[in-house]
Amino acid sequence: MEPVPFHLAFPVRDLAEARHFYGEVLGCLEGRSTDHWIDFSLYGNQIVAHLCESAGASSRSDVDGHGVPVPHFGVVLSMGAFDELAERVRRAGIRFELEPQVRFKGLAGEQATMFFKDPSGNALEFKALADMGRLFAK
Repeated sequence: MEPVPFHLAFPVRDLAEARHFYGEVLGCLEGRSTDHWIDFSLYGNQIVAHLCESAGASSRSDVDGHGVPVPHFGVVLSMGAFDELAERVRRAGIRFELEPQVRFKGLAGEQATMFFKDPSGNALEFKALADMGRLFAK
């Protein structure tokens, strides 16, 4: 099946913070908006920041020896786009929950990965594979 853009709605505590983080730091194009939500294009996918009081709650799950925040969302990028995003996040002074690294080395799922949170505490993971054809390899 050909990949199609996904839609994800998530809570944020402040729309101005979300507009800066997703628009300026991550470089997402802004779409429609109201006083209660903002559409962004996250690498061609529609994400919608909704103003909510209950933003940012998460748990942890063990993945390859690391406690990763759950829930989380993100995009699988090319290696070049991954490195570029990691540098943008570093320059913005955002703390990584899990520093950019390669996990599952030598296995079918080998990938570069990084985790960080938006200002509302929503966890994001961005990945990269040298061979996108291996995304769902067992």
